[in-house]
Amino acid sequence: MPLSACVAGVAQHRAQRHFRGSPLFSIEQWANLAAEALSDAGIEPGEVDGICCGGDIIEASRFVPATIAEYCGWSVNLAERVDLGGASAVGAVWRAATAIDAGLCDVVVCGFVSEPRPPDPNPGPPDPGYVYGASSNEWGSPQAEFDIPYGNLGQNCGYAMYARRYHDLHGWDEASRAKIVVDQRASAAVNPDAVFHGVPVTADEVLSSPMIATPLHMFEIVMPVSGAAAVVVTSQKRAGSARHRPVRVAGFGEHITHKTPTYAPDLLTTPVAAAAQKALAMAGITPADVDMVQIYDCYSITVLLTIENSGFCGPGQGLAFVRDHDLSYRGDFPCNTHGGQLGFGQAGLAGGMSHVVEAVAQIQGRAGERQLARHDRAYVSGTGGVMSEQSALVLVGL
Repeated sequence: MPLSACVAGVAQHRAQRHFRGSPLFSIEQWANLAAEALSDAGIEPGEVDGICCGGDIIEASRFVPATIAEYCGWSVNLAERVDLGGASAVGAVWRAATAIDAGLCDVVVCGFVSEPRPPDPNPGPPDPGYVYGASSNEWGSPQAEFDIPYGNLGQNCGYAMYARRYHDLHGWDEASRAKIVVDQRASAAVNPDAVFHGVPVTADEVLSSPMIATPLHMFEIVMPVSGAAAVVVTSQKRAGSARHRPVRVAGFGEHITHKTPTYAPDLLTTPVAAAAQKALAMAGITPADVDMVQIYDCYSITVLLTIENSGFCGPGQGLAFVRDHDLSYRGDFPCNTHGGQLGFGQAGLAGGMSHVVEAVAQIQGRAGERQLARHDRAYVSGTGGVMSEQSALVLVGL
């Protein structure tokens, strides 16, 4: 059965490496962000009856949706905390859409925040997970037993493994991998909210930036920033009387096969393949029908693998595809037209929501200088862990 729920409003804070503003507690950030998204949609706060969030409300380690509902004064029928890392934002949108289509709720705010908060006067010890660069250091965890002691830590090493495997099989054309960064920076350069606004880059500069984990250079790795992003998902009927063009959630998919690369069945056929196939089939379209792609891009290799695995080109053809197409907002294959997280910046879990926000802005014709001429259908992906959790959306303008 086709989905009918729509995104009606968005809110996104400017990416900042050096935060300027008054720090607020993250629960305050979430409430203010939700108010901005609802205002953008033209929907009253009292109409909200659903929440989709992540675990980024630092004031509550548990019962996060209930804490948000209480703080905002909402009575909700959907209270969802999505734990899919970088795929959480895409996962939140389709969960909200299906709940609305099922009649459970009518207006859902999906939001993620990552801005400074007031300093804790009594800080505890640092989280060992951050010290080790691992998601699970708990006793009994396979990662703690088999990965941490042998140095298989963090994201950089994991994604470097994917990149080395790809190039070993398909050729060491690193200039094409760097071109992904160059094209996305071209889009970021005209986006006033991007951390690299006005700062384009060349392939030579990408490949001469410091090596972080062979073969990945610093400019191929996401730029951490502060920021926040949210969308309002509602019924098609309610979206029809909102302020902007309704953007229907036409298809979605989600797939997980592993947590760490140690247990990945195949480094080059990632879970995004199944997620994309489901999303496109549900929407009744093919990759050729898509006007733009907003692909989760924590690393350049993530974009390359997602383009291939989502069906925009065949296995092993990604390097040639990138060489032959312009991925900027001016090009024939617009990819991450806000600059992506490599050019816009990654504000924690809000980084994944930036792709959804950009897709909606493009479809609604509100993308400013980077506005696409053809902008009715968008493919959006989310990636958590190390090519682990994968979610996909197809968004269509009404």
